[in-house]
Amino acid sequence: MIYRITYQGEGKQRKKLASPVKNRAELMALRDSKRNLEMLDKARKGDDEAKGKLLQLAYNIGHVEGLIAGCKSIGSFFFHDVDCYLSEEIRVKSEESDEPVTSEEIKQLILSKKDEIGLVMLERSVGGGWHLVCRRLPKTTILENQVRVAMALHLEMDTNTKDLQRVCYSTSGSEEDLVYLDDAVFEEPMSKEECEEEYRYLKEREKKNLEDVPKGAKKANKHYRPWEEKGSGVEQGDTQMSQPQGVTESPCVTSVTEADERTRFVFRECMKEEGVEPEDFVIEGRRHNSVKNVLGLCNQLLSKEETQGVLKEMMPENWQDENIQQLVEAFYTDYYNPSQRLSLAQKRIFKESRKLTRELTQLTQGTGTLCSAGFAQMSQARCEQMSQVPSAPDDVSTLAPKMPERLPKVIQLLTSKVDDRYKPAVANAVFPPLATHLCNVRFNYTDNVEHEATLMNCLMAGTGEGKGCIDEPIDHIMADIKRRDKENEKREEEWKKEWNRKGANKDKMVRPEGLVIQMIDPDMTKPALVTRMDESEDHFVYVKLNELDLFEQLKGQTGKQHFQLMCLAFDPNSEYGQTRVGTQSVTARPKCRFNWNACTTIQKGRKFFAKVLTDGPISRINFCTIPDSEIGCDQPVYGKYDAEFDEQLKPYIDNLCNARGLIDCPQAFRLAKKLLQECADFARLSQNRVFWNLSHRACVIAWLKACVIYVANGQKWEKSIDEFIRWSLNYDLYCKMAFFGDDIARANDGSERIGQRGPRNLLELLPDEFTVEDAIRIRQQEGLSASRKDAMHMIRTWKSRDYCAQSTEHSFVKSEKYCSKNKK
Repeated sequence: MIYRITYQGEGKQRKKLASPVKNRAELMALRDSKRNLEMLDKARKGDDEAKGKLLQLAYNIGHVEGLIAGCKSIGSFFFHDVDCYLSEEIRVKSEESDEPVTSEEIKQLILSKKDEIGLVMLERSVGGGWHLVCRRLPKTTILENQVRVAMALHLEMDTNTKDLQRVCYSTSGSEEDLVYLDDAVFEEPMSKEECEEEYRYLKEREKKNLEDVPKGAKKANKHYRPWEEKGSGVEQGDTQMSQPQGVTESPCVTSVTEADERTRFVFRECMKEEGVEPEDFVIEGRRHNSVKNVLGLCNQLLSKEETQGVLKEMMPENWQDENIQQLVEAFYTDYYNPSQRLSLAQKRIFKESRKLTRELTQLTQGTGTLCSAGFAQMSQARCEQMSQVPSAPDDVSTLAPKMPERLPKVIQLLTSKVDDRYKPAVANAVFPPLATHLCNVRFNYTDNVEHEATLMNCLMAGTGEGKGCIDEPIDHIMADIKRRDKENEKREEEWKKEWNRKGANKDKMVRPEGLVIQMIDPDMTKPALVTRMDESEDHFVYVKLNELDLFEQLKGQTGKQHFQLMCLAFDPNSEYGQTRVGTQSVTARPKCRFNWNACTTIQKGRKFFAKVLTDGPISRINFCTIPDSEIGCDQPVYGKYDAEFDEQLKPYIDNLCNARGLIDCPQAFRLAKKLLQECADFARLSQNRVFWNLSHRACVIAWLKACVIYVANGQKWEKSIDEFIRWSLNYDLYCKMAFFGDDIARANDGSERIGQRGPRNLLELLPDEFTVEDAIRIRQQEGLSASRKDAMHMIRTWKSRDYCAQSTEHSFVKSEKYCSKNKK
């Protein structure tokens, strides 16, 4: 297939997006657009900046949805570049052989063998060479096919164009530029699943060094001639490749993550620790030991793909040499131990790289608020996630992952009536009530265990920060259940009255059937709760608590029993009940289906869970927060939750209510596997056991959310679900680490929490005449944000209230009221 490549974002946030070019007319319109022709004219006159603005197309990909990074779907076609040619003038003057060397001669040669090489497209490149798109032989890699074409044409090949996401600049649609085009290139004959399976098969072959190519094909070489390599195993003119045989001379570079600021920094710091200089990587005799020394440190801090990216930059001519690749392979397979403690040097480098990442992100975004790209592109996402594991709850307001702009339709609707500040809280809080509409609906997780949508949400935010923002959305989601509950409550009340009217010797009426009452009060007894679950007919029981500590009002839930209820509610197939001998006592052990929402302040929430930090409830609950508002800010205004809103919401509720049985959502299943792997990668990099332990169930929660959206959407997957669920997982883990991370770590190692003193007047701690640096120092002393931006914001507030005045460009003086000489 042909994909057009566009870009989203700027700087380090810049990402490639792919959209299919569906037919010849669309392709010609793109190639002959006014802008593309203008840029092409400038590029052919030597303007490199104009070349970068040309139409960009990709041909190696099978199926992709939006973001190209992380794509694991190989197509039936592949791109091949021929840049080696002479001008006609040089050819005339030369006395070389009759081999085709001019651009025109090469074109004729390619066309004469188009059937043999499987040609579907031939275009002249910007510089006058040729771009070929050919059919890829099944079960063979792009590199194998490029070698096959080079052998058939006896034309030099560029060994650097074999990556799946290869993009090339396109020229015009004229006959001179677009020489040959077969409409077959607009359709991918393999299904999405087949393309992904083919990709996995080929990656495994590369990993095992089974590509049937000469040894030199795996080295970086723009002018490689495979037919000249002795003992290549590929005979001249043999273009029909059979099932590939193994080539074991050297390890294959399976994947490379391009170097960025963080990976360069980590690698260079490791070089300093080992006394390695940059020139040591290019001087023969020093190269091998230098790489070996650095790998001994950096293999705990960088992934293999990231290390390959830095080596590619540091030693472009030799990074793919056999001995270098054998070193890399050995250090990441034989010597890497994820449970090994970091050395002091490694801890220092990791800590400084984390600080660097925060500073870079703040610079690129300009606001000090970190944005999560999810765990999609791991090279970049690892950097962001390092900055999203705060060490104290003070970071909650400033570092929470930014919610994606494009949301799944049902989430877009449910967050549409609140201010942006509240959207993350609402987007998380709506899942327990949505899931409560599911009845006997099951989903199969990556460990082959079936789960129901057991979702519990706790909103922790400061006093007066608007935790009530979740009330209206939840009330409207639960409106249909509430109406049915009222009818059944009325039936139950009538039965109770009739029961009480009859004497002890009279026949008692049997309890009515179908008394499904899902919404409960927090102050009910355990027998009453067991009865509600037993009569639920496979529905969830649900409660919404305005204060988290109302859980303690569940009568009969003494000690830690309400925490045990939370754990049972999350774990698959858990039962909840009691056995009594009395004839009128409740004896039942129904399946524990219990979803809930609760709100609390951060201080109360931490106190509530303080005694069960390592017992499991925290990891089973989805947490969210609301950033602190500025003092004196305007009151938020909510939209109206009217009949139109209910009408828009109804189809999603109906889809949830109508679903039954085991539902297969392959997209959510694949996403869950990716999230699990990416969490494991980050845990290995950070060596943070608290994060690692919390991530297991956080991934389950995120996956269940994806399944709920999938069912609500009529069992149709939206592209936006992927990005939203990645953010949701990142956000949930961020909140858990911010609220409980340090406390869990202390509980794990047995140390006690150090109490914090109350607030102090910061202005009184400063000298009568002070600078911004003084303010930053005092804020840091008191455990507040030490950023210059926050310090300046504080001083501006003081100035506006006449607590101080500006005396020079960089200094300030206290007002008379606060000067030390006026203090008694």
